[in-house]
Amino acid sequence: MSDMNRNNNDSANWERQALEHLLLENLKETRKARRWKAVFRVLTLLIFIGIVLAVFDFHLPGGSMSVERHTALVTLEGEIAAGSMANAMDINSSLDAAFENEHSAGVILQINSPGGSPVQAGMINDEIHRLRKLYPSKPFYVVVEDICASGGYYVAVAADQILVDKASLVGSIGVIMEGFGFTGLMDKLGVTRRMITAGSNKGMMDPFSKENPQQVVMMKNMIDEIHQQFIAVVKEGRGARLKDVPDLFSGRVWTGEQAVKIGLADGYGTVDSVARDVFKAPSVLDYTVKENFAERVAKRFGAEAGNAAGKALLKTPDLR
Repeated sequence: MSDMNRNNNDSANWERQALEHLLLENLKETRKARRWKAVFRVLTLLIFIGIVLAVFDFHLPGGSMSVERHTALVTLEGEIAAGSMANAMDINSSLDAAFENEHSAGVILQINSPGGSPVQAGMINDEIHRLRKLYPSKPFYVVVEDICASGGYYVAVAADQILVDKASLVGSIGVIMEGFGFTGLMDKLGVTRRMITAGSNKGMMDPFSKENPQQVVMMKNMIDEIHQQFIAVVKEGRGARLKDVPDLFSGRVWTGEQAVKIGLADGYGTVDSVARDVFKAPSVLDYTVKENFAERVAKRFGAEAGNAAGKALLKTPDLR
């Protein structure tokens, strides 16, 4: 009997130990699962916060946050157009914030643009003149990177000084209106254009209709007028610094070195050199309005397509 009781006790102890082992392992797995669940929750929260920040863009102009003396920087890059990063509304908002901050020692507009809309460029130029009158003691410089042509230069001439690199491309003081004509191809394919208009010039410069010489003259007169407006803005901005060069307003592009010699630019410099040596405020703060994720998506699938279609069909004049 004693052996039998001993065996029963051993069996009970083994079962109890096995059960305890299983419960312990189960507890470990449960704790591990909880830890991983917590990790996934934190990661999900971080991703959600990142998406919210990207979509709604809580970026504020840097100047509103600074209480130390600094150089204010605004960047104008790419095509100047209503649907681009270099649109008048955003550039002007950035410039306003840069000038308004009492701690900004001076403002630099860094330009790297081949040009674009004469309307958008004119709006930026006008705003710069307004701000310079409002803050006469605050210097305003333009620093050119690779290119400052046409509409980009239209903006630049509003500055106190235009600084370039020797290899920068500057100028292109002209206006262009371009498009395509498909009538020859349509004739070969046997395609007929059907267009009904109210107004003899409503379909002017339609790429699927034969060119009308009278309408070509009308368009040429229009871009000549815009060209004269451009020339007047350049002469007003640069004044006596401009040299008497025959093809200065022909639309050609000059190197930075040539631009300095003929008065289109004042000298050589970078953002850092102006901040450090001219404004004596080496700390540079970027005021440029940044485009958020939602805006980029909208422009990619909507605004840019509409802008391209408008240019193709309406032949919008370009300062480039």
